[in-house]
Amino acid sequence: MEYRRFGHTYVIRIDRGEEITEQVKAFAEKEGVRLASVQAIGAINDFTVGAFDTETRQYRSNSFSGVWEIASLSGTITTKDGAYYGHLHLCAADDTGRAVGGHLNRAVVSATCEMVVTLILGRVERRFSEDVGLNLFAFE
Repeated sequence: MEYRRFGHTYVIRIDRGEEITEQVKAFAEKEGVRLASVQAIGAINDFTVGAFDTETRQYRSNSFSGVWEIASLSGTITTKDGAYYGHLHLCAADDTGRAVGGHLNRAVVSATCEMVVTLILGRVERRFSEDVGLNLFAFE
């Protein structure tokens, strides 16, 4: 992974063989990013995405491999208990144009991932919601 900062924006290249969620966390911790929006495109060959089941309060995950383009990757960087908290979603399309997506658990880059992280001035913590079963934005 390599990146450069331009004002309140980072432009990041995640390289072949690197796992996206690990790299975003490493970047955010190194740079002290506490609140930001994330968007990316690229190519992956092994990934897992899921959907949150509100009845069981568990994620249902699906794994995919092969030739995939990142049609859209978006999300947020916040904190929970003062530590990094990333929340990313991914939509990827295979070589036939079939798209799948959901909450990003992991994705290995096959060619490159071009990411833009936009810093947001301020801080938003996450707190667990008993009602929903997820860590939600908590505005203090």
